[in-house]
Amino acid sequence: MKRGLAILRTHWRRKARLTAAALSVFALGLAGAPASAHAQAQAAQSTVRINEVESSGGSGDWVELVNTGPAAVDVSKWVVKDNDDDHSYKIAKNTSLAAGAFLALDVESSFGLGDKDSARLYDTKGALVDSYSWTDHADTTYGRCPDGTGAFTTTTAATEGAANACGTGGDGGGTPVQGPWPGGSAVTVADASNLFGENLSGLSFESPGVLWAVNNGPSKLYRLVPSGTTWKRDSASGWSSGKSLHYTGGSGEPDTEGVVVTPDGMFAVSERDNDNDDKSLPEILRFDVTSSASSLNAAGRWNLTSDLPAVDANSGPEGISWVPDSLLTAHGFRDEHTGAAYDPASYPGHGTGLYFVGLEANGTIYAYALDLSGTGYTRVATISSGFPAVMDLEFEPATGLLWAACDDTCQGRTATLEIDAQGRFTPAAVHDRPSGMSDYNNEGFAIAPQSTCANGKKPVVWSDDANDGGHALRAGTLNCTP
Repeated sequence: MKRGLAILRTHWRRKARLTAAALSVFALGLAGAPASAHAQAQAAQSTVRINEVESSGGSGDWVELVNTGPAAVDVSKWVVKDNDDDHSYKIAKNTSLAAGAFLALDVESSFGLGDKDSARLYDTKGALVDSYSWTDHADTTYGRCPDGTGAFTTTTAATEGAANACGTGGDGGGTPVQGPWPGGSAVTVADASNLFGENLSGLSFESPGVLWAVNNGPSKLYRLVPSGTTWKRDSASGWSSGKSLHYTGGSGEPDTEGVVVTPDGMFAVSERDNDNDDKSLPEILRFDVTSSASSLNAAGRWNLTSDLPAVDANSGPEGISWVPDSLLTAHGFRDEHTGAAYDPASYPGHGTGLYFVGLEANGTIYAYALDLSGTGYTRVATISSGFPAVMDLEFEPATGLLWAACDDTCQGRTATLEIDAQGRFTPAAVHDRPSGMSDYNNEGFAIAPQSTCANGKKPVVWSDDANDGGHALRAGTLNCTP
């Protein structure tokens, strides 16, 4: 779907540009009042912490909690207050916060957070658990870096209900290293004139000679092969016009936005049914691309509606990638569901890796273990891309990096995420688009296999949803050196 600067999220509408200083908040929330020994002990012992705060000047304020411990914590009827004891928000009964999980509380329903204010968390006995104060609205939000344990800083993006956008490089304050595109500056047209038209979205290399692409409306899957310096539709096995995609049983038309080839099959992600396009329907779908049929019905279907935030029908999942278990275990990837290092044996029947889904609405990436024999799944991690929107995801085996691509909302930038010392994928660098490419509405991004390296560079391909200038594909190069 087309996106422009007009969809910049409300998280970015800050007027104030001052850096806030953290102030101590004591047991009674009164400046200068000494904290009781009981309150200090309670705060020290609790594994639940205030992790991120959004104070937007009276619209959409929220306070996010995180559980840093190894076991779930019952936070039913805990209370959040601002700097005034007359204002309070009570957490609903039967609310449990799993190990490593995040919980965003919409305090705006009870009170607004001001430019000079506090967020204070109390347990059911009235003991202070955690607190944070600020002296001005943040440009984005205030969040702990790293999550749950670090000091509060101004984040690089609001990540409600997800890991904070902290980064690992730059100024040491949570900002990823930013720089030019790590490859050639030249970009060339990579398809024939008006070969695809509008709505070409996700891309995925199967091999140096096979590139897959999905169109979100009408929903189609294309198998592409090289044609000189460009790509064309494969003419074999009924692929010359692409193949229409449907849900299991042949119903509907999934708005397929992303695609990835894995050892476990071909997977796509969809944000809605185009036959009912005013309703969000976020799903992961699997297709059998060996079929000779002219259209393909999903062979597997995982509905993410109950797990993802409620979003507009046109702002759902946009990108999907796959990361092998071998890489995740070798780098100590942290399983937020279990609160321990990721163990593939915890998810029997999930295949050989995890599926990473990028959400357009909030720029957050969600990692899932899918039950490939059914429709079940488990969210293993929640990751901030550092962008207000994610349009595609790409795993690069040679470096172990997960790439997140944004469209013209972010001026065509991409971010690389790496597994940090805490076992979490964290934005390490943000790259400008190549200087030779205009700010297109790119919704797809794919990196060719390492075997294609020549003179220190390998091909990359972008797909332009708007078909600017009559072309949907453009090609460039990326440095091969890890």
